[in-house]
Amino acid sequence: MFWILFLIFLGACFAAGTTGAIFPPGPWYRDLDKPTWTPPDWAFPVVWTTLYIFLSIAGARLALSDGNGMAMALWALQIALNGLWTPVFFGLKRIRGGMLVLSLLWLSVAASVYVFWGVDWIAGLLFIPYLLWVSVAGALNLSVWRRNPDVAANPPVQSR
Repeated sequence: MFWILFLIFLGACFAAGTTGAIFPPGPWYRDLDKPTWTPPDWAFPVVWTTLYIFLSIAGARLALSDGNGMAMALWALQIALNGLWTPVFFGLKRIRGGMLVLSLLWLSVAASVYVFWGVDWIAGLLFIPYLLWVSVAGALNLSVWRRNPDVAANPPVQSR
């Protein structure tokens, strides 16, 4: 049963992750002023693949645990917000909107670590690297916002 649940959670992670292929960074993002500590492009697929495996293991463990209602709700919330950030930031080119989504994602992941720990401490532990990565992403989003105030205030018009 664990492996079936793992594959279901991995499917949810894959669905969230496909937004990166649908809305790639492109020239708009490359032209933004970014901090020197921006992770290299190769790091993103490596980190996200690892994190999605951790998230899926945590989700499967939680699904098999008693008293998992709040944990399952938080797992669903964080993956929905995870999948929302890329279309907002890269698709709509809304730096401020991306920061809002990322802030909500950070809060949901932090709450997940706390709640998961009480249901299955290993699941909580598996979300800590995710919280760290979302913290880096939040700092990067905020830095891009501050370094590009004109772009953040006046996002490019989308062609239809």
